[in-house]
Amino acid sequence: MSARRVRAGRPLASQLRVYEPLSSFTAEEQERIRRGLSEQGRNELDRAEAEDALRRIARHSGDPFPDGRAEFTRSITADGKTVYCPSQLVLRSGLAAESVLTTAPAPLASVLLPEAARARHQERVDRLAEESGTPRINTRESLWGIPFSWFVLFHEGDPTDVVEEDDHVATVRITATWAKAISRARFAVANLALAAPEMNLLDELTTLTEWLEEFSPDSMVELDYGSVADRVFPDDSPTDVLLGIECLAEGDMTGAAAAYRRLASRWIPIRQLARAS
Repeated sequence: MSARRVRAGRPLASQLRVYEPLSSFTAEEQERIRRGLSEQGRNELDRAEAEDALRRIARHSGDPFPDGRAEFTRSITADGKTVYCPSQLVLRSGLAAESVLTTAPAPLASVLLPEAARARHQERVDRLAEESGTPRINTRESLWGIPFSWFVLFHEGDPTDVVEEDDHVATVRITATWAKAISRARFAVANLALAAPEMNLLDELTTLTEWLEEFSPDSMVELDYGSVADRVFPDDSPTDVLLGIECLAEGDMTGAAAAYRRLASRWIPIRQLARAS
């Protein structure tokens, strides 16, 4: 299956990932991480994960859940240290199912997520919970755009990998140390709490900061634009979000409005694709 066919079969998706040292995981988690490692490159791994998701959706059984055998482990090396981000497909699928059950009409939810399949999947989730206690979810995914709160964690000049395939940008990956990412998030929360406490961005950043605090200080944080990259890159969103927050903190409403307009002109058309026929 070609990369273009995979992109055509899935909505535009981006991920925010936290990579941790192996020592941060339980023995059972470390074993799954090792099994999920592959010699294939990141691009091939991303493609394999996407193809696996499409196969699950297209199953004749109507069961879209992963069986727990196919896990994918991503790793990056910084300053001579390798850190890992497990895909955690079982746990993330369980959370996604809960979202569907609470937002979709009951008849539709029962068709998309048959009761028998949900029961089998809950047994897998329970087994993982027994092994890991309260497992952290290392990956957040966003469809049809990237939340503005994610951009707070990254600044211009952070290591950036632009991945090109043929005549398009396949993805863009920006990384930052955990220390830098959480410092930037806390800076933004503090300033927004004083200057614009009513903004939804403040709530999103507060939740994001609490999530980051669950991880090891030796972690790395990565924003993977995924399939949305080809529509926005080169992208100044991290700089525009930072400028917007700084302007709000300084009482410069004109500057803040200008930064938001730039962001909106870039991302609203992409978000509207979710409602396109």
